[in-house]
Amino acid sequence: MSRVFAIGEALIDFIPKEKGVTLSEVSTFEKAPGGAPANVASTVAKLGGTSSFIGKLGMDAFGDFLVDTLKNVNVDISHILRTEQAKTALAFVSLKHDGNRDFMFYRNPSADMLLSQEEIKSDWFNKNDILHFCSVDLIEAPVKYAHIKAINSIKAKGGIVSFDPNVRLFLWENKEECRKTILSFIPMCNILKISDEELEFITNIKDREAAIKSLFLGDVEVVIFTKGPSGSELYTKEFFASVEGNTVKAVDTTGAGDAFIGAFLYKISSENVDISSITKEKAHEFLKFANITAAISTTRKGAISSLPEIQEVNDLFVL
Repeated sequence: MSRVFAIGEALIDFIPKEKGVTLSEVSTFEKAPGGAPANVASTVAKLGGTSSFIGKLGMDAFGDFLVDTLKNVNVDISHILRTEQAKTALAFVSLKHDGNRDFMFYRNPSADMLLSQEEIKSDWFNKNDILHFCSVDLIEAPVKYAHIKAINSIKAKGGIVSFDPNVRLFLWENKEECRKTILSFIPMCNILKISDEELEFITNIKDREAAIKSLFLGDVEVVIFTKGPSGSELYTKEFFASVEGNTVKAVDTTGAGDAFIGAFLYKISSENVDISSITKEKAHEFLKFANITAAISTTRKGAISSLPEIQEVNDLFVL
């Protein structure tokens, strides 16, 4: 089994006890571990895979809590660095009645932004390992260049690079800077996961088929298009596979996209699948497995705390 590395932010999500109210109206929040890359690493580990988190946390109680959380779900924490120069990032969340959410981040700067390229070591990675990243930590900060070093290092070893833009516009000075940065990183990845809410923004193309086709840039071999409760699709240059969604009563959709891509990468790593020659049958199987994992995660509050273990997914998994 290959190892899945996830690089970027780990943070504290403050989840409201109330639902259907704005952030300004929430009276009580509940602390929960989060951060998209940390969620992905945790998904892989909880399903029984091998994963490592690469990031920087503050030398504070929230950083301690995140280290303990990742360790307790069997994520390798040996590549987590700590700093006293900034605090661990916080995100306050409000939940709508349908389980969707709004965010407010406190990170100016936060510890994750200070991870430097000098702190990334090439010998961490081996052939067939997978590196996953998102766009939150591609802002103009040292961590952006740490990502580039990690991407180049794992590619040199013959590994796979996975990118989920996971767009959070309010963390950027302007929308165009966010879009251009994402577009500059897309050619570096082999697997690109993009949601129906992000496709037109990133590509600037209204037609869905044309927009997806435009994403095959550079090293991109697989594009995964997620549609929330409506299911997901996988595209290569040769074929596409489509899987319907799972009907559940959503409580909190925080981290559902991370659970999806984490489950997909778990299947790639556990079965040592060559992504460049994935079959339509395997694509269908992996999408269905990922859909179920994500659907289960929405039935509980939080991100890492909502993730299922392998048996729970297998109990619902029928090809």
